[in-house]
Amino acid sequence: MKEDAVKTCTTRRVRPALGLVIVAGLAALAGPAAAQTQSRSFTCNQAAALIQSKGAVVLATSPTLYDRYVRDRTFCVYDQDTRPEWVPTRDNPQCFIGYSCYVPYRDGGRR
Repeated sequence: MKEDAVKTCTTRRVRPALGLVIVAGLAALAGPAAAQTQSRSFTCNQAAALIQSKGAVVLATSPTLYDRYVRDRTFCVYDQDTRPEWVPTRDNPQCFIGYSCYVPYRDGGRR
């Protein structure tokens, strides 16, 4: 009987905590999407200058697609490399703005 009471008490404490963890995780995933800046709101020079000044920026290139663009490899994780990136801007459909980070052995080496 005592064991059942402990089990019930523990379950009642764990479920709300688990719910909070799930909600926090979903909020973290939605965070970058909600805070994105549209690449088309900048001219090519403005977008490139933003990345040069900040070092790393999340830019949306469409309503559903965004990525993190960096100035150089120092803004990537130790096992990542950089590849050049072009995005659409207000004045240029293929503006070179900097680089994105990728893991060479996981990404198929796309360049």
